[in-house]
Amino acid sequence: MKPAAKTLLNLLCGLVVLPAVVTYWLQAAIFGSERVFCGYSQLFSLMPGLTGVHLRRAFFRRTTRHCGSDACVSFGTIFSHPTVSIGRTAYIGNYCSIGNVTIDDDVLIASHVSIMNGCRQHGTERLDVLLRKQPGFLEPVTIGRDSWIGERATVAASVGRHCIIGAGSLVLSPVPDYCIAVGVPARVIRDRRVPEKSADAEATLDRVDAAVACLR
Repeated sequence: MKPAAKTLLNLLCGLVVLPAVVTYWLQAAIFGSERVFCGYSQLFSLMPGLTGVHLRRAFFRRTTRHCGSDACVSFGTIFSHPTVSIGRTAYIGNYCSIGNVTIDDDVLIASHVSIMNGCRQHGTERLDVLLRKQPGFLEPVTIGRDSWIGERATVAASVGRHCIIGAGSLVLSPVPDYCIAVGVPARVIRDRRVPEKSADAEATLDRVDAAVACLR
């Protein structure tokens, strides 16, 4: 799409969602953005086709921490926090669930991916207090530039730049830059900077394992 046409389309979609944006900010001023945002995210997630992609982007550009002017958020995807950041040309597939996460430029996220803020969101130490009443902690999570998260992966830790996370993987520990990680729990199997059949590949993987251990 030509830049002028893209600018015009973004402007038009911004005008279409303006009533929803104004209503959102009024409700957020009264009840707080954290309580209000998720409902609007659910509503906009149900808009189908390219029209839905453009309208979601227009709404999130005015209600989240950051949303790139050419980011793509697909049908059924829900954000739980307005502090989410979506980078330039980032692509997020269908039916994803994403928390307070920073998604850098050029990230690819397949469908049915869950990205949550760590595994300590609910306290579990006390047995005399209900789990839902125990305080938890939201860990900051970043998906680095030019990384690809495979179908149905669950990510609970930061992923570096230029990484690949295999479909169905469970990421519990930070993944260094340029790494391919797969499995449950996910384990780094290769550094993308090293040819797959290189004699140095095994030694490089050992160094990556040591780096992962330091990040834990």
